[in-house]
Amino acid sequence: MRPLRDSLTLLSRSPVGRRVVRAYVAGERVDDAVRAVGELRAAGFAAGVERLGEPSGSVVAEHLTLIDRLSDAGLAAGTDITVGTCSLDEARRICRTAAAAGATVTIGADLTDVDARLALVAALRAELPGVGVELHAALPRTEDDCRALAGPGSRVRLEHGAGEDAAEADKAYVRCLKVLLDGAGHPVIATHDPRLIEIAVALASRYGRAPATYELQLRYGVRSAEQQRLAGTGEQVRVLVPYGAAWHGYLVGRLAERPADLRLFLTSLVSRG
Repeated sequence: MRPLRDSLTLLSRSPVGRRVVRAYVAGERVDDAVRAVGELRAAGFAAGVERLGEPSGSVVAEHLTLIDRLSDAGLAAGTDITVGTCSLDEARRICRTAAAAGATVTIGADLTDVDARLALVAALRAELPGVGVELHAALPRTEDDCRALAGPGSRVRLEHGAGEDAAEADKAYVRCLKVLLDGAGHPVIATHDPRLIEIAVALASRYGRAPATYELQLRYGVRSAEQQRLAGTGEQVRVLVPYGAAWHGYLVGRLAERPADLRLFLTSLVSRG
């Protein structure tokens, strides 16, 4: 991974490379994320923000700065902020500040200790019931977790997750979707797979779901035309904006999804030589 990371860093310094990086990652600074959120809101999308990697300072300070900058720009209300590893006290401070600004918080998935993460969410929801949680459908336990979390007002972001058998992972995603859409919560359907999106929309209709009662979440720069198409059909679409210095691993995943952009990066490297 280190040679690939170094290559990506080199490529990101070229004009073409910077353009590809910026297509998927807002930038490394909080202000970059705020700019991207503003552009998305102007285009009619809801937005979310996710920091890549650990901040250089305090987790709380980083997120409070983000919320302050979003508030100053008139963008905090309605924006969802993903929070990764932190303590209950840290998470509570972030969630309280976000709620006061009209933003929401989703606690990101921790695949190493799901029980601890769900306990953290339960403790936060005792005071702030709007706190969301991310689940990965590929985990065998997730269908049961969805069932437990499908109550009134519960916001669950369902990610596909990695599975050894792609077909089985897709089936698991659909099973979890059925549980969430048949429940009383607010499912956040986080996938770029066109077939799974089609199934999700059909299931929402089957369960009598109005678009305002669930949302489709796609990532910044990925299938932008599809984001626009879905929003044009009346679906509630949220675009998740990543930012931060630890963009290398994230970008590898995105380039794997779009080989044409990987070729553009390699062309940039050759042109520098």
